Amino acid sequence: MAALNFNHLRYFWAVAHEGNLTRAAARLNLSQSALSVQIQKLEHQMGHPLFERVGKRLVLTEAGQIALDYADTVFKAGDELMSTLGGRPADSRQVLRVGALTTLSRNFQLEFLRPLVGRPDVELIVRSGNIRDLLAQLEAHAVDVVLANSAAPLDARSSLRNHLLNEQPVSLVGRPRLGRRRFRFPEDLSTEPLLLPSLDSDIRVAFDRMLELAGIHPIILAEVDDMAMLRLLAREREGVTLVPPIVVRDELASGVLVEHCRIPGVTERFYAIVKKRRFPSQLLLEVLRGAGAGV
Repeated sequence: MAALNFNHLRYFWAVAHEGNLTRAAARLNLSQSALSVQIQKLEHQMGHPLFERVGKRLVLTEAGQIALDYADTVFKAGDELMSTLGGRPADSRQVLRVGALTTLSRNFQLEFLRPLVGRPDVELIVRSGNIRDLLAQLEAHAVDVVLANSAAPLDARSSLRNHLLNEQPVSLVGRPRLGRRRFRFPEDLSTEPLLLPSLDSDIRVAFDRMLELAGIHPIILAEVDDMAMLRLLAREREGVTLVPPIVVRDELASGVLVEHCRIPGVTERFYAIVKKRRFPSQLLLEVLRGAGAGV
């Protein structure tokens, strides 16, 4: 294979960061047609298209995103060389881009990412959002993995893959019932105020079905789609809260909250959703294996 032409790589790097051929050409003081030819030469040398057109926009392909990561490293290394020789040493790091559902347990996210947290050779970028936006970012190679509590819908043509990472029990938790009798499930749900996840949650749907079959009409104090907020409300309000224990792990350990009962037959599943790639992220493979996901 011929040696990489770093001029071509820099032209590609400029276009990728501008997201627009015209602006990049102006920045590089080249004609748009000349810049386009240089990009085509780099694509030919690499054997893969680096961009695809979506409407009027240039979007990186999977190979393009990988090339950009390397280009960032290459040109950052040049800056670091100058810094080092100038007495300002710096180090380079690998990057893992993670998309996490806004409502997902922060404790679960930390457990998944813990093997990488604090590593000097790793930069973690975590973006929160709704599942539709995060899956769109995954398709566009803007994130490497999406963490969610429901599997992505798949069909025969889908390039996405769901990796089940964990399955947690779901409990009713609340403040200690000092001087009161032990909580009875499901009878006491007719009189105890309830803090619940929103109707978008799979565990809420299963829980509602269970109460309906038991003939229980609950007193709903609040419905919350953010597990972090549900955790705070569980600490501050009377009543009981439907939540996976991992969400309130610290409060259970300290005794601020107690687990009144496990809900039989109701669990929350945690998934890592990835896009099938010819060039998978080695960092992602490492963390998925560490989480026990088959890859």
